[in-house]
Amino acid sequence: MNIIELVQYAVEKNASDLHITVGIPPMLRINGELIRINSKVLYSDDTEELVKQVLNEKQLKELNEKGQIDTSYSRPGVGRFRVNAYKQRGSYGMAIRVIPLVVPTIDGLGLPPIIKDITRTKRGLILVTGPTGSGKSTTLAAMVNLINLEEKCHIITLEDPIEYLHKHNKSMVNQREIGTDSNSFSDALRAALRQDPDVILVGEMRDLDTISIALTAAETGHLVLSTLHTIGAAKTIDRIIDVFPPHQQQQIRIQLSTVIQAIISQQLVPKADGTGRVPAVEIMIATPAIRNLIREEKIHQIENAIQTGGKMGMKTMDKSLIDLYNKGVISKETLLNQAVNLDYVRRFVL
Repeated sequence: MNIIELVQYAVEKNASDLHITVGIPPMLRINGELIRINSKVLYSDDTEELVKQVLNEKQLKELNEKGQIDTSYSRPGVGRFRVNAYKQRGSYGMAIRVIPLVVPTIDGLGLPPIIKDITRTKRGLILVTGPTGSGKSTTLAAMVNLINLEEKCHIITLEDPIEYLHKHNKSMVNQREIGTDSNSFSDALRAALRQDPDVILVGEMRDLDTISIALTAAETGHLVLSTLHTIGAAKTIDRIIDVFPPHQQQQIRIQLSTVIQAIISQQLVPKADGTGRVPAVEIMIATPAIRNLIREEKIHQIENAIQTGGKMGMKTMDKSLIDLYNKGVISKETLLNQAVNLDYVRRFVL
């Protein structure tokens, strides 16, 4: 079996992911659903052969030592792919994410226009959050693309692995891959501060070290873009603060309240007509009132502040879902399944 044929088929079918594991045929995730490819069941020899077609000797050695590895894979004329190869029950498996060759735009992704205004912020911290597979990396790529087209600045991206490839446009873009170009996000971020950046994209704020340096970078006049696996602005702020030991948390609250510019929380929900998925987006913009709530440890009140901040472009996840439902884009079932506050949403549904 040939990996090139499989990834080509995944691209042709507009799949977001290709899964390879022992005991079943290869599977595609299309519009959020797993679908089997009509081919033979894979045995351990098959998955080992497919993994060896993707990884080089050094990567294969790391996979065998650590049990998993993240990397990227590309085929000219076919596309780029984010690969997580892993061991399970003594055999190999792979999860392969399809990355389109064309860098997306904010309009093309169907994101709210306010995200363009947020992206034009000159300094501070902007976070894009959501569950796995919710399009965070794609939104960040679109934001970097906008800056690259409009601003003369130095953009550094730190990614694990590099997904979208950005060409130099008005900006100069340097992309560094964790594991290849640097050992860790925290090491790469420390180094980035000595590389005269204007904009730093941190693929993921995974640990205390990375979060701490990112806050400092945002505080010292840089624009920092990053992601977290959280749903909603309030939970995102809590997650950042909770990473730190109790004696540091008040200091971090003050620092975060100063540097945070916006939190964009998103999820991809199925369209009512079955033609794909559409982003539902919560937007929090750091107004003086919201900065005070963070400082004063009143995070639970942020939801209300977002609800009343509609004139400034703010929107809760539930309001975003209701708007999509009212436009006929998503079904009532999807609206109720994805709602955060079901009682609130039911008031708007007949």
